[in-house]
Amino acid sequence: MARLNLLEETRFEKVPVTVYENQHIASKKVADRIAALIKRRQAQGENAVLGLATGATPVEVYEELVRMHKEESLSFKNVITFNLDEYYPMNPTSRQSYVTFMYENLFDHIDIPKENIHIPDGTLDKEDIAEYCIAYENKIGALGGLDLQVLGIGRTGHIGFNEPGSAPNSGTRLVTLDDLTRRDASRDFGGKENVPTKAITMGIGTIFKAREIILMAWNTKKASIIKKAVEGEISSEVPATYLQLSENTEFVLDEDAASELTRFDTPWLVKDCVWDDKLIKKAVIWLSGAVNKPILKLTDEDYNNNGMAQLATEKGPAYNINIDVFNKLQHSITGWPGGKPNADDSQRPERKEPAHKRSLIFSPHPDDDVISMGGTFIRLVDQGHDVHVAYQTSGNTAVWDTDVLRYVEFAIDFNRSIGEDVSKLEKTYEEMRLFIEKKEPNQIDLPEVRNVKAFIRKTEAIAGSRFAGLQDKNIHFMALPFYETGKTVKNPVTDKDVNLTVELLQKIKPHQIFAAGDFADPHGTHLVCFKIVLAAMERLRETEEWARETWLWMYRGAWHEFATHEIEMAVPLSPQEVERKKNAIFQHQSQKDRPVFPGDDEREFWVRAQERNRETAVNYDKLGLANYEAMEAFVRWKFE
Repeated sequence: MARLNLLEETRFEKVPVTVYENQHIASKKVADRIAALIKRRQAQGENAVLGLATGATPVEVYEELVRMHKEESLSFKNVITFNLDEYYPMNPTSRQSYVTFMYENLFDHIDIPKENIHIPDGTLDKEDIAEYCIAYENKIGALGGLDLQVLGIGRTGHIGFNEPGSAPNSGTRLVTLDDLTRRDASRDFGGKENVPTKAITMGIGTIFKAREIILMAWNTKKASIIKKAVEGEISSEVPATYLQLSENTEFVLDEDAASELTRFDTPWLVKDCVWDDKLIKKAVIWLSGAVNKPILKLTDEDYNNNGMAQLATEKGPAYNINIDVFNKLQHSITGWPGGKPNADDSQRPERKEPAHKRSLIFSPHPDDDVISMGGTFIRLVDQGHDVHVAYQTSGNTAVWDTDVLRYVEFAIDFNRSIGEDVSKLEKTYEEMRLFIEKKEPNQIDLPEVRNVKAFIRKTEAIAGSRFAGLQDKNIHFMALPFYETGKTVKNPVTDKDVNLTVELLQKIKPHQIFAAGDFADPHGTHLVCFKIVLAAMERLRETEEWARETWLWMYRGAWHEFATHEIEMAVPLSPQEVERKKNAIFQHQSQKDRPVFPGDDEREFWVRAQERNRETAVNYDKLGLANYEAMEAFVRWKFE
């Protein structure tokens, strides 16, 4: 019976999928399978031939293999490896080279013979590539083919660098990279313009010949493409769908990457559900969109015809369910994000007491506050709350070098105009200018350059906060140490980061905290900063009563927005408030027009914010609620 139930749950899935709680567990499981293969081949006196991938996805797999080598004597002397791909052109000693990646993450730490390592050569003359690719294929074939191929997946659906349009029988070859792939790599190269336009990659046909294929994917950024690869029709537009034709493929996912698969996203379509309030709300909102009706107009027939008969039977009739969900949505809307004084707060998102709260907004970068919750920020100040903002990082990697020179030139002219000696400043300026002229992609800036970039972001943040109505004494710059590396890859979080946050929290003792819950930030800073806030609060809640009474609200907006069913507080904005928010964002001039790291959304930050806030309001309107100009959305973090 259990087997039948599983088949029903996964009936939309066209390839075997194994889902683990998180990527750490999943990575260990994959490493265990690789180690078992190596040992099995050793016992047979044979080589293990592995196809390996690069990127963030397999890093923990390689870490576990290294650990097993050092602590459990796992030998790699019988292992022969072939890497999937390499940028072209690419110097193997470059920081962005996959040669560098593989040696730093695996090969330098194990006993694999160097002659057993094969990585596509990014230094070849173009006319020699075709012959080289044939030889690469022949080497794999001469060894009897790949025993195991490890894959990641790009957001275009590419495997290796087999971009949309690749043929299922393609071999190793030179390819042109998709623009989205290059945008995703832009941070590693210091800008998309520095990312190579081509790469050498194993073909889909080569990958297919492996006796076992494991495709791994972690986090919500991969969820939409995983759904297409697993449940979609086979198409050259999503090359990973070709894996549906293989009998030897398994997708290994964490829960976040699997979150959009039918059995997790809309489970009522494939199985009987345990209908708690959260799932009912999600299902009814989904049904409203599926049949294009406001919630209060949904009928029993709509429920029955769209996989929700069980809900109507157990909790119905439909109208009663509709009313309940409609009321919950209506109660999430409030113009009083700090709580409404002297009002019944039993069905409001935030408490009425104390009437004037200390509100602390944590902003990972110096502009996330106004981009993501600028309207609510302004509303809290206008309604008389003691609002503080804490900028957790300097954001000093996200300023154009030309802006640095422009600001220093201004400083020279200003100091000269008031009779100051500028000779030292001019000397520093010249050193900075020469450095910038010769600067390599992703090269760490001079300390003076980093400082100027931090000063620019700081003055913009002050201007934005002042525009929102804040006094300077309530503006805090934390410069958390994990970020201050000068590199795009940051240091691990330490107690210093948490202690600085604890000290600020103890100083303010906020009644409510707002923190960035926008974990789709492609650079990871939002998630890191949120975890620091959590660690600090959990420590304080053990000993301090005020901390146990503090509520933590998560905001989004810079990179994506909460789904409607997740929203617990929706703050409506009038057209005038939308304009005020936009003008607060405009204070961040270094991020306007074209930010250094835009992610995969080419719109300016103010446009993203305005359109996402409008979309949230439209979604509420479609469900049958009031039609506001815009809405900012929040979800409350529940401490255990």
